[in-house]
Amino acid sequence: MATALTTVSAGALTAVPPVVVLLAVAILVVLLPRRAGHALGVGASALTLAWVWTVPSGAYLQTQFLGFDAVLFNVDQFSRLMGIIFALIGIVAVLYSYASEAESTQTGIALSYVATSFGAVFAGDWLTLIFFWELMAVTSTLLVWHYKGKAIRAGYRYAIFHGISGTLLMAAILQTYVAKGTFLFASVPGGPEVAGITAGLPAALAAIGIGVNVGFIGLHTWLPDTYPRPHIAASVFLCVFTTKTGVYGMYRAFPEGSLAIAYMGGAMAVFGATYALFQNDMRRLLSYHIQSQVGYMIAGVGIGGALAQAGAFAHVFNHILYKGLLFMTAGVVIYRTGEENLEKLGGLARQMPITTVAFTIAALSIAGFPGFNGFVSKGIVLSASHYNFIDGPLAFADRTTLEWLLLLGGVGTFMSFIKFGYYAFFHGSYDGSVLDANRGQSIAMLSVAALCIYYGVVDSALFALLPYDVTSAALEHPYTTYTVDHIVEGMALAVVGLIGFATIKKPLSKLGRIPDVDTIYNPTMFYGSRGLVIGVTELWADVDNIVMKAVSSAKQVGTNPQAFVQRVTGIDSVTLRTGIGRGVFLLTVLVVVALAVLLMN
Repeated sequence: MATALTTVSAGALTAVPPVVVLLAVAILVVLLPRRAGHALGVGASALTLAWVWTVPSGAYLQTQFLGFDAVLFNVDQFSRLMGIIFALIGIVAVLYSYASEAESTQTGIALSYVATSFGAVFAGDWLTLIFFWELMAVTSTLLVWHYKGKAIRAGYRYAIFHGISGTLLMAAILQTYVAKGTFLFASVPGGPEVAGITAGLPAALAAIGIGVNVGFIGLHTWLPDTYPRPHIAASVFLCVFTTKTGVYGMYRAFPEGSLAIAYMGGAMAVFGATYALFQNDMRRLLSYHIQSQVGYMIAGVGIGGALAQAGAFAHVFNHILYKGLLFMTAGVVIYRTGEENLEKLGGLARQMPITTVAFTIAALSIAGFPGFNGFVSKGIVLSASHYNFIDGPLAFADRTTLEWLLLLGGVGTFMSFIKFGYYAFFHGSYDGSVLDANRGQSIAMLSVAALCIYYGVVDSALFALLPYDVTSAALEHPYTTYTVDHIVEGMALAVVGLIGFATIKKPLSKLGRIPDVDTIYNPTMFYGSRGLVIGVTELWADVDNIVMKAVSSAKQVGTNPQAFVQRVTGIDSVTLRTGIGRGVFLLTVLVVVALAVLLMN
């Protein structure tokens, strides 16, 4: 790598990328005593937050790698927003890890996962992004594997999915380089005139590759398969970084939007919420809701334009807060009761009031209830889906098809979290005495809960972080959060969700596990791979056996050719003898023929 670096506008702030600091701290967390290591992890995340808030937009660090221009990090409003929320949740997640008795090694791996995610979202070119994209897959797989047990097999499936994701994205990036002659993003100096991945086959490969990370329908099963397996603190990290970095990558690949991606986002919102409703495992339910909520973000990216993209990234920001909080509350329930299944819980509100309050705030936030942060960001995406497509052929009843899908996903979200809260906290009673969250867990949860309310009530604080001003009069349809129509819509979704859950509660309780697409392709992949391995090894064994028999026969012929001729002809009196002169002559002829054949070839 060349050593010449170019920095702009920030002096020391651009001299060392935050990924380097976080990786170094990740190693120290493993080596230091547990308390000191976790304190250092919290401090490093806080320092990174200060760095992201301070470094000016437009700052970048440019170098040469293998003869190609590369930008190790590039600061714009999109990467800054990602950095702020990544650092913020990093502080809370490390604190929660310490309070939840996570091993130092696990927290160190988790911080390396945070670091590689920072590297991906602050990349200024595709080469740097794919490098950290793949490292992110490695570090997150190690985080899953660290817990051992059932997490090992889930981690292998997770690694296969993300290996395929990176391979497809790399193919798209290489084809884009051939078309554009550079790996740089259009937003950095020296970048191409046309942003994003080249249209055609590269765009299709990129959509599928990134689609694995964000949970496209059919490519999503690694989410509910993996996230319920590891330590409760590991799940808090996992629920944040991979899918949201995927949303960021989707924006970089399709900055102008894509209709197909927008509708995939709408379908994800419905599919994920529906499958979440079928789950009794708490973390599996939450994992399906990651897919559902990421659907809103993908819809915003696919719609394109200032309002939709701002809404997508507002939802990235808010989702990380309330989803991290939901995994923390579920983790506390597991930590205190040892139970994952909602059917074995109940009535915990009386014994776990802090956890119940935190869960309620997170549930209202993810469902988009007025007064909470999810209401603000979902509203922006819904408005964009309405105004961008209302004049198109897929509009009916004064709403677009995409808008209806997102609204239906909202109803499913209300129903899912009414179910979660009802069975875990409010229905029946838990058999036994249970302690509430400890001090560290309470601080982590209540801090995030306060932010969910703050960004829901003071929506201008969220708007200030977004890449575009959604309230600007320059927009064709400026956004206002608290209008009568928006509030009525949010309340109506809640009422429909409540009625819907009350209607299906009894039949829903009788359902067993509903199969997903992995019930088809997991056995297919397993037995197909097993058959391929067995087929190859058995073929090799057969070929080896034939060759060895042929060698053995040739050896016998060479050792005693007279016996061989007698056995083949059945004549006992055959004599194979020749003088030395004739033998030399025959050998010379054979050598000459062999040399002639070689020279002719």
